[in-house]
Amino acid sequence: MNKYKLRFKPYGSTAILIEWSKEINRDVLKNRILFKRKIKTEMADYLLDTVPAYNSLTIFFDTSKIKYSGVVKKAKEIYEMKYKDLKLPYKLWKIPVCYDESFGIDLDEMAKLRDMSKEEIIQLHSSTIYDVHFIGFLPGFLYLGGLPVEIHFDRKSKPRQIIEKGAVGIAGGQTGIYPRESPGGWNIIGNSPIDFFDVNQERPCFASAGDRLKFVAVDKSAYEKILSKVKAKTYIIESKDYGQ
Repeated sequence: MNKYKLRFKPYGSTAILIEWSKEINRDVLKNRILFKRKIKTEMADYLLDTVPAYNSLTIFFDTSKIKYSGVVKKAKEIYEMKYKDLKLPYKLWKIPVCYDESFGIDLDEMAKLRDMSKEEIIQLHSSTIYDVHFIGFLPGFLYLGGLPVEIHFDRKSKPRQIIEKGAVGIAGGQTGIYPRESPGGWNIIGNSPIDFFDVNQERPCFASAGDRLKFVAVDKSAYEKILSKVKAKTYIIESKDYGQ
């Protein structure tokens, strides 16, 4: 496993913020996930929680059992360990998206800004395989890395009060899907009919950090058919296992 020069910082009185380099790529993602797994095993006696982000991992610990300096020392020791299994098994999820103009409400403006056609933006967005880096700010909101640089767009200067459930958006070098209706400032280019978070399922969010995702463009008729199956609880998201 590649080693990075990590930075360890206090985060309040009960947590440590561990930071990687500012890159958003699969190697940093794999590094962080494998490290997190070892921490959960080796620090089980006093670990309360871990919170990942693109380039960081926050460790919450029980201060009645260990001090900040002890956690830092242990975390550094864990990071320097030799890892027997460097594989990162993952699922590749195929997510249907309709880029119809009724859903892609920002496509016209985005195309003008880049002097591109809407079709070119859609092609670039749907031909890429993305990495699931972490889940937030809403339950089931997948933060996806790997967006082609040609379609990086700044967040909107004035966020919308309401973004529809299933809206597919772009903000900076990220793309993601709103799992429910929410305010938001991302540029909206389409909509997916599937559920990204369902409390009635054993795993409310089907994807995990380290998984990969590809958008599959569908027309409005296919979108409506999939939506009907989703509502009837008969739709199965296409996926394939890798690295097992």
